[in-house]
Amino acid sequence: MPGLLRGVARTAVVAGTATAVSNRVSRRQAGRWASQEAPAPAQAAPVQAAPVAAAPAAASMDDKLDQLKELAALKDQGVLTEAEFAAQKARILSS
Repeated sequence: MPGLLRGVARTAVVAGTATAVSNRVSRRQAGRWASQEAPAPAQAAPVQAAPVAAAPAAASMDDKLDQLKELAALKDQGVLTEAEFAAQKARILSS
């Protein structure tokens, strides 16, 4: 019986240690991922406040598509006229 009790105790200690280490690693990784995904506050404010017309030229097709979707949403909301929409669309597609 003492051998069985010792084996159960050892298993409990190993399992507890493994759980603690696993949780610590998970929290550390989550913190790293959160810091990589979250933009810095100083960088986030100008991007949100800047009008679409002042956006820099897009380098990739995905960026262009995102800008066109934003333009379409602004046009649907009545923020942009049809002429402004057409001018910005042409600027984005030509870049």
